[in-house]
Amino acid sequence: MFIKSWNKIAKRVYKNAVNHGFWQGERNDGETIALIHAEVSEVLEALRDGNPSSNKIMDYSSVEEELADVVIRIMDWSFGNDFDVAAAIEAKVEYNEDREFMHGKAF
Repeated sequence: MFIKSWNKIAKRVYKNAVNHGFWQGERNDGETIALIHAEVSEVLEALRDGNPSSNKIMDYSSVEEELADVVIRIMDWSFGNDFDVAAAIEAKVEYNEDREFMHGKAF
């Protein structure tokens, strides 16, 4: 169910990006990863600002909006490159369930 839902939304996200010109010509993978990283940094900034309400999607906080942007960028890039991220998420969740406490790390 998760994989099917993820892929349906990812296709919608990708089509929207194509329709808005983000897939003209070849995409630079490094630049795309940097843009994902930039969205993660915006989550941190939202937290540093006290996590105010989003000024774009009013029913959500700034952190929620920025986390959504991270996932949207991941969905777009992964769908455009035919990466099976949804199945990988499920596999990684299952793998992590059997890992040792704190994965053997201090933090």
